[in-house]
Amino acid sequence: MKLSVIIPAYNEEENITDVINKIEEALDIPHELVVVNDHSIDTTAQLVTRIIQQYNNIRLVENKLPRGFANALKAGFNNVATDIAVPVMADLCDDLRTIKEMFKKINEGCDVVCGARYIKGGARMGGSKIKGLFSCFVGWSLHYLLGIPVHDIANAFKMYRKNVLDSIDIKSKGFEISMEIPLKAYYFGFKITEVPTVWRERTKGKSNFSMFRLLPSYLKLYIWAIFKRLIK
Repeated sequence: MKLSVIIPAYNEEENITDVINKIEEALDIPHELVVVNDHSIDTTAQLVTRIIQQYNNIRLVENKLPRGFANALKAGFNNVATDIAVPVMADLCDDLRTIKEMFKKINEGCDVVCGARYIKGGARMGGSKIKGLFSCFVGWSLHYLLGIPVHDIANAFKMYRKNVLDSIDIKSKGFEISMEIPLKAYYFGFKITEVPTVWRERTKGKSNFSMFRLLPSYLKLYIWAIFKRLIK
């Protein structure tokens, strides 16, 4: 079984070469690497084009929809050549060792595998404490209120079977896509699990995540999930 690693990248010239090299060094699973250029105005695309010459499994895809994390991910999902996809952030915040554990769960029959920061063996290192508390509250509350079988539903670091992605009409415009897909997959009856992972705040470049700007979208999904359970 082969894997597609998707890197959504907007103005990541400080990180993109490092993250590609680290992925290629860390992964011994057969894989392709799909870098999605999300309307960058720096040298991100040029750097990817240059490093492609060193590897034969890397492709550069342009996000032809409006700029944004959700559209970049959708562009990546629509261009993978395998049955398994995992987004990896271009800021090196994700622990690449987790991918192997995710892949094991997929091979055991799971459809979605979530990287969980708030369970034993996981951690969130650095970054805004408010953001951390918010994502922890959302994950744990949905776990206990609705029986969602994961504790970190908002984390973007997840592995998906392609048939799950093809079954969902994704409505998200921003980072809430990482919460929308597993919630809908859960209610569609797909098998979801989690593995611990360690997240680290970026050391280079600027984050595009704004919790207060995205809060209404997260709350809308949160309320949708609760309402869906009540009428089920």
